[in-house]
Amino acid sequence: MSSETLLSLKGLTKAYPGVVANSDVSFDIRAGEIHALLGENGAGKSTLVKTIYGLVKPDRGEMVLGGAPYHPAEPRAARTAGVAMVFQHFSLFDALNVAENIALGMEDPPRQRDLAMQIRKVSDDYGLPLDPTRIVGELSAGERQRVEIVRCLLQNPRLLIMDEPTSVLTPQEVQILFQTLRQLSSEGTSILYISHKLEEIRALCQHATILRLGKVVGTCDPRRTQARDMAEMMVGTSLLTPEKAPGEIGEVVLELRKLSAPPPHQFGSALREISVSVRKGEVLGIGGVAGNGQDELLAALSGEMTTPNDMVMIKGQPSGALGPTARRRAGLCAAPEERNGHAAAPDMSLTENALLSGRVRRGLTSRGFVDWPAARDFADEIIATFDVRTPGADNMARSLSGGNLQKFVIGREILQKPDVLIVNQPTWGVDAAAAAAIRQALLDLALDGAAVVVISQDLDELMEISDRFAALNEGRLSAPRAAKGLSVEEIGLMLGGAHDMEVAHAEA
Repeated sequence: MSSETLLSLKGLTKAYPGVVANSDVSFDIRAGEIHALLGENGAGKSTLVKTIYGLVKPDRGEMVLGGAPYHPAEPRAARTAGVAMVFQHFSLFDALNVAENIALGMEDPPRQRDLAMQIRKVSDDYGLPLDPTRIVGELSAGERQRVEIVRCLLQNPRLLIMDEPTSVLTPQEVQILFQTLRQLSSEGTSILYISHKLEEIRALCQHATILRLGKVVGTCDPRRTQARDMAEMMVGTSLLTPEKAPGEIGEVVLELRKLSAPPPHQFGSALREISVSVRKGEVLGIGGVAGNGQDELLAALSGEMTTPNDMVMIKGQPSGALGPTARRRAGLCAAPEERNGHAAAPDMSLTENALLSGRVRRGLTSRGFVDWPAARDFADEIIATFDVRTPGADNMARSLSGGNLQKFVIGREILQKPDVLIVNQPTWGVDAAAAAAIRQALLDLALDGAAVVVISQDLDELMEISDRFAALNEGRLSAPRAAKGLSVEEIGLMLGGAHDMEVAHAEA
């Protein structure tokens, strides 16, 4: 790592109606440095990196890149100046192959044969195995991220911005990514790294800048700072640790009987004879690597994908053929992984989004008419209870940061007091304090008598809140095991699809 400054930010300020996203932000990133940008949801991280990448124009302030004034009018100008960015949400076309996707992001792409050779070389040089002829829809989440990274590396960037890069990766893929980033750093590339996973920050980054409410509130060396201390700098207060109070486990309220379903689209996963029951007051954690049927399982449980009626039983009633509205009426609520466009309509207000899923259980319609004051009150209740950072319920969902929209979506479902709640990736992209609050809310819901199913790739999260744990692999679910006392080796076997062993263990 060089002592030379690559990028200097001086007094960057950006305001939107009702909120100041960045206020007088100043800090430096050195050449070859892996620099963490930390902050709770709504702290201004996304606005800041979009400014650096040319997607947002600041109201005040200046940037200096490599000793020269830097004010990109658009991402193309940023890329030309040597700034590349890997976004949290991938921008790839499933039906195209790797090389075709990469070519779409290049200003003047070479011939496909030459580009394929370049992709293979960069892949080999940086330990990112990637076949340029593979169809993207067939790739795992980790392989898709490699496509985005290789696309950036072909630009020979001086600065690489990474936004929540490990949220969909397995532990093994995280290690591969870290090796790549360390190699880039050793070659002089600077990396601006955004993540809520503070232990990753401690393992990877040499410096951290902390934002709170749009302002720089501190800096630290993550290698010498405890994760809890960084989290408390981010939120400005002490963190609460979720606690699971002892509660009574009651009768079965959700039962799956050899639930099977074909893949919903060309690149989906089939569900294969999933049988499991969940009781009142219980949290069932379901782990698995992305792309093994998590989205399909949630769709089959929420009613977005129907099945033969007796494959899904809600409170003893056959419910497989019911749609989402009928299942909500029966007591089952669900929150999918993709918050923007699936769990929430981005161009609708928070009041309208509260109405979309809450109208049945919260009584927000009467004789075909919407009770808008009640819908507004429901949205305000979600915002207040789950500390959603927004000027108000009239704001569009797309105006929220990813983490704040996640809090709104999860809060909307929990406050409907369902008998069964299914959530996929409940704390994806939220800060440590918000994650703790969401986990506590899930535990409290179970304590009140709901059956809770948490689908997550965060194994630490599942071990923290689950009573029982099962693994999803290629559309099959392992036999659930008591979460307490499970070893990392046992979890690894379950995630790897050792179903026969799990069944034998359960029978024993």
